[in-house]
Amino acid sequence: MHRLPEAVQDSIESSQIPSPPEILLRLLRTVDDEQATMADLAGIVGKDPGLASRVLGVANSPALRRGRELKDIDTCLIALGTRLIRSLATCLAIQRLFERDARLEGVDIADFWMHSLLVGELARGIADSAAYPAPDEAYLAGLLHNIGELVMLNAIGEPYRRFLLNSADNPRLLGEETQLFATTHAEVGGWLIDRWGLDSVLGDSVAFHHAAPAQILTATALPQIIWLAQALVTLPDDTPDVGLVINGASFTVRKADLLTVREQAIERTRQIAEALGMALPETFPKRRTTLPAQPTAPPLPGNPTEDELTALMGGMALLQPLQQDLFQLGSDKEVLLALQESARILFELSKVAILLANDAGDALSGERVGGQPDLFRQLSIPLLASRSLAAAAVVQRQVRTTFDSPQPLPLLDLQLARALSAEGLLCIPMLARSRVIGVMICGLSTRQHGRLQKRIPWLANFGKIAAISLDAAQEAERHRQQVAVELTQQFTTQARQIAHEAGNPLGIIKSYLKILERKLPEDGGRQELAVLTEEIDRVANIVGHMTQTLKGATTGRDLDLVGVLNDFLMLYADTLFKTRGIRVETLFPASGVAIRINRDNLKQIVLNLWKNASEALTGGKTVKIAVSDNIIHDGANYVQLRIDDNGPGMTEEVIQALYLPKATPEGARRGLGLSIVGSLARQEGILITCRSQLGVGTSIALLIPRHDGGNAG
Repeated sequence: MHRLPEAVQDSIESSQIPSPPEILLRLLRTVDDEQATMADLAGIVGKDPGLASRVLGVANSPALRRGRELKDIDTCLIALGTRLIRSLATCLAIQRLFERDARLEGVDIADFWMHSLLVGELARGIADSAAYPAPDEAYLAGLLHNIGELVMLNAIGEPYRRFLLNSADNPRLLGEETQLFATTHAEVGGWLIDRWGLDSVLGDSVAFHHAAPAQILTATALPQIIWLAQALVTLPDDTPDVGLVINGASFTVRKADLLTVREQAIERTRQIAEALGMALPETFPKRRTTLPAQPTAPPLPGNPTEDELTALMGGMALLQPLQQDLFQLGSDKEVLLALQESARILFELSKVAILLANDAGDALSGERVGGQPDLFRQLSIPLLASRSLAAAAVVQRQVRTTFDSPQPLPLLDLQLARALSAEGLLCIPMLARSRVIGVMICGLSTRQHGRLQKRIPWLANFGKIAAISLDAAQEAERHRQQVAVELTQQFTTQARQIAHEAGNPLGIIKSYLKILERKLPEDGGRQELAVLTEEIDRVANIVGHMTQTLKGATTGRDLDLVGVLNDFLMLYADTLFKTRGIRVETLFPASGVAIRINRDNLKQIVLNLWKNASEALTGGKTVKIAVSDNIIHDGANYVQLRIDDNGPGMTEEVIQALYLPKATPEGARRGLGLSIVGSLARQEGILITCRSQLGVGTSIALLIPRHDGGNAG
């Protein structure tokens, strides 16, 4: 792909993609509604290309993304959390009022929105008809298919607006887009999605939605679906190109069915617009081809001083809701992420790094801030104005840019600009009262510098809000840590009392069992008493761990897995399974299987898994327990312990407790037990796989490291 024009690249970086005010108002109200669910938020965000693109971009940013890409709205919203979503919605609302962009004046956002939503709804309908396995992905690709238009409008302005109006009436004019603007909105949209690091097929669907019919037939299914969706909206029904793609697509659909799907999508889009209180464009479902009416007379010139005062006070008032939202964020990490995204939305500053003051308050460091170039993580800049523009901004307590100084830049500033891939730097001091919190370092181009000259007072106020919010988050964290220490001390004291009191009856029970053992004949149940005594020792050890007074919890030793399981079945099979009418089937090797693991941890894992199965199953159901030896995984030797049942199955949320232990709601015993299993398994190097289907059953397999010294006796 060739290099995009500079103005378009700047527009992509700033991601200035407006949303209809009705959508923003509904989102803000929904976030404030305590009864609203994440599904309610997803229902709003998933209907607007601007919001959807913003949420996708932030959720897949380095600060939040952990491994796999997030490419559906629900998962992205969960990753962000409601507080950060509230902050983003506020920023978008502020940005809409902040300073109207002349390049977007006269653009009919409702027309763009209705067209994008219609293509998204139609793409999902086509995907369903074609049995495409991911219809929601098709919807998202359709919703974003024209996102490049708004980026181009933001970059080019009036010439591109007139081009869109002409091409809406004659789609074949789109072939002239590259000649006129050195790129196309489809290419820009694909570039934007690639920049978020999402699946390339999603970007392909956006980039190829105006490809020639012969070309689109050589693509995969999703680009073909998006091509058909936009063609059915923009081209006449009897266009040969549409029939050619329908007949040659990689999936089977009938044109009559597609026309029905289109009518359903049109009706669905009308219903959504009415529910949001948006007026339908008079040309819907076609796009408008005329310019909206312009004012007949230019506004009267104002007093420059009054204009400046109005701008200053207006900026302070507009930023006040942002400060309230930032105060509600739960950690300095959330605040830092919200600040970076706020700078992008409010000031079109897409490249933002943050340095925080050290504990002594005499240097700036990026060590505690994630999601930014490595250079910033390594920095420690003394607070001397001569060392860097960042330090000068803090010392002089004012916004500074590299374009304002006639003096040569220190090499460090050149390094920072290179790290941000920018021409220069904008440094915003973050000062909370008399305390230095840090500095925001933003990559800046010459064009951006010119646009931001009137916003310097707002930038300074934004820096103060950032400082106060970070200071509050850090103070709250210090308070939480202090409370945690006090609670830990209180818990430790109570735990010692509990361990002491519990130790007395447990010791008495053990003494009684020894007396009983001596009274029994050799073959009269001594093995059962030995297992019971061992279990009492394990309970004492668990209680002892509450105060960390007992040792040996993490020390593994050789033991026979089959022997431990048989002992456990002898002790617990009746209580957990047989008395509940649950059948137990076992498949164990004839000889012992040696593993090296802490015995108590193994027992706790097994008991929790059996207890989970027992609580989930009803009479007549079956639990199968099997052991397989000599399992090779990644070149290592394991023993597999597998527990299968034909019960009700588990939800994905419960299964995740095995891999991501977290706080479990009161009463959710099954999730709590699995969380304990997951923690102990990681401690012992045990690998876990879990397969479960609701209404069918669950299978959990543990790969336990094998002891290579031979079979245990």
